[in-house]
Amino acid sequence: MNTVVERELELRLVLSPERSIAVPARLVYAAADPFAVGVTFHLGSQNPVHWTFARELLVEGVFRPCGHGDVRIWPSKVDGRNVLLMALSSPDGDALLQAPKVAVSAWLDRTLALVPPGTEHERLEMDAGLARLLEPAPADDLWRADPWSEEAPGAEGE
Repeated sequence: MNTVVERELELRLVLSPERSIAVPARLVYAAADPFAVGVTFHLGSQNPVHWTFARELLVEGVFRPCGHGDVRIWPSKVDGRNVLLMALSSPDGDALLQAPKVAVSAWLDRTLALVPPGTEHERLEMDAGLARLLEPAPADDLWRADPWSEEAPGAEGE
């Protein structure tokens, strides 16, 4: 079973109300990181720009304005087409991007089929990871010893 869902698409970087430019992008969802989605923007440089944010934010943004701070998403219409607008803010600057709503929604549907909402935690294997972290190590025996027992060094004189 494929555990990564990807989609190449063209977004529009909005420069002004009258002008935008095409930006090739890739949407990525990996079941190994089930709460997150990634968007990589290929801006013609050797270093593409990558953003990661909550899948839930994108799912909600298809229907209504959501988000605050660095990532805000809302549905809209541009020239009679349904689009998603994504406002991204970083210390390097701000960007307003326009994505085709139908393409993003179809990609999101595939991610939701792979990992249905509410089951994300099952993919994290947190119990196994926590068990590994809490597994006793040989040096732990020193910490488990009772410092007040009669066998402890320095306890003879009392």
